[in-house]
Amino acid sequence: MTILLVGPLHGIQGERLHRDVASRLARPVERIDTSDGFDGLWARIRTLLGEPRELLLVDLEPTADGAYLDWLRAEVAALAQEHPQAPQVTTSALGRRGLDTAAVLAAIDDPAQQVACRGVGAVAAQPDWSAPPPHRHHLFLCTGPRCVRRGALPLWKTLRRELQRLGLYENAGGALLTRTGCQFPCNRGPILTVYPQRVWYGVHSDEQVCLIVHEHLRDGVPVAALRVEDDQ
Repeated sequence: MTILLVGPLHGIQGERLHRDVASRLARPVERIDTSDGFDGLWARIRTLLGEPRELLLVDLEPTADGAYLDWLRAEVAALAQEHPQAPQVTTSALGRRGLDTAAVLAAIDDPAQQVACRGVGAVAAQPDWSAPPPHRHHLFLCTGPRCVRRGALPLWKTLRRELQRLGLYENAGGALLTRTGCQFPCNRGPILTVYPQRVWYGVHSDEQVCLIVHEHLRDGVPVAALRVEDDQ
C-alpha cells in the first residue's frame, strides 16, 4: 500500500509529520501539499493508479467536513473509474486536530476509519437550487476557529431554532442563515452580521441571540448595545 498524506503540508510541520510517519511504517509514504490547489494530487493519483499497490489518502485538510469528504471521494472516484482497485481515504477529520502523528498512524492502521472512493452519488440538481431563496435579511454567523472556541456553534443552533419558532426562517419575510469563515474582529466574537443593513454584532449568549431575532429581525430595530462598530 502507498500512503499519501494530503493537505496544506508546506513548511517544517508538514515535513516533520511526513518524516515521523514514514519512519514508523514499512510502506511508501508521500506528502502531497494542497495549499495551492489539488492539481498535484490528481496527477500523482493518476500515476499511482497504474501500479499494483493499494492506495490510501490520509486527509489532513483542517476544514474538512462531510461535504468536503464527499467532494474528495467523488474526484478520486472519477480518476479511478477505469481501475478495479478503488483508492481509500481516511474519514476522521484528522486535520482538525493539527498534525498529530499518533492520530495519523491510528487512522492508517484502522480500516474503520477508511472508506473507498467509489459509489459516491452524483450532486443533485433540484430546480430550487438554481436561484437565491427568498429572504428579507441575510445573516452570516462566523464559525472560524476563534469564534467556534467562543461558542459559535451552540449559538448557531439557538439562532436557527428561534428563527423557526417565529416563522422567520428562510422565507420572504425572514432570514437566510449562512455560516462563514473568519470575519476578523475575533476579539469581539462570535460575530453575527446582518445584511442588507450591514450591522455587525458580537453575540455571547442565547439571550443576546434571541434579542437580535426579536428586535432586529422581527421588529426592524437594530440592537445598539450589541453592535460592533467600525471605530472600536
